Amino acid sequence: MKQIIAMGGGGFSMEPDNPLLDRYILKQAKTAKPKICFLPTASGDSEQYISRFYHFFNTQNCDPSHLSLYNPSSRDLESFILEKDILYVGGGNTKNLLALWKDWGLDHILRKAWEEGVILAGLSAGAICWFEQGVTDSFGDGLEPIDCLGLLNGSNCPHYDGEKERRPAYHKLIESNQIQSGIAVDDGVAVHYKGREIYKVVSSRPDAKAYSVLWENGIIERELPVEYLGQQNFKK
Repeated sequence: MKQIIAMGGGGFSMEPDNPLLDRYILKQAKTAKPKICFLPTASGDSEQYISRFYHFFNTQNCDPSHLSLYNPSSRDLESFILEKDILYVGGGNTKNLLALWKDWGLDHILRKAWEEGVILAGLSAGAICWFEQGVTDSFGDGLEPIDCLGLLNGSNCPHYDGEKERRPAYHKLIESNQIQSGIAVDDGVAVHYKGREIYKVVSSRPDAKAYSVLWENGIIERELPVEYLGQQNFKK
């Protein structure tokens, strides 16, 4: 089963005292102690970011590791990636992430991993990278569209409630046909795809939301049903 869990924001790096989304991701693996690998490419393989990943996941029932493209742990990246259960992509600069992945051939390896059932997850840059397009601040001059890997159809806009310029920028880009219709995701929300269809939307915050955003003679926002993880046990 092909699975992607795309977070608008949240997880260990944004909500260090709220483990709900990260524990949900772990629960989706087929094994009780999943091998989870962090890809901090978008942050330039920030040592602080990597340290925060281990600080949280070393306390969970999992086997954590990370892949640095500045200091690779293996020359055989494909074998290293394919033996994992979960790949967790951090936030940062989406343009740099995609450029480095392409140069190292990771774009093809990650597609193969997805097709073979490795769970792909991530937040912000680590969420929009899986779609055909995303809204990014990677270029340093406001928010712009960027073409991504295309595993999922349409576009994605993270931090929809967390950064005040996100919503109007996404609307404007769709209205001007610079970006496709897609999914907008608040901080603290994860959209869980099985195949290319939304299976479930979950949140670590009671009032956080996700939307389908499209153009029909005007911008239409359709709120998606969201399950708040704080009120129930995790289920696969």
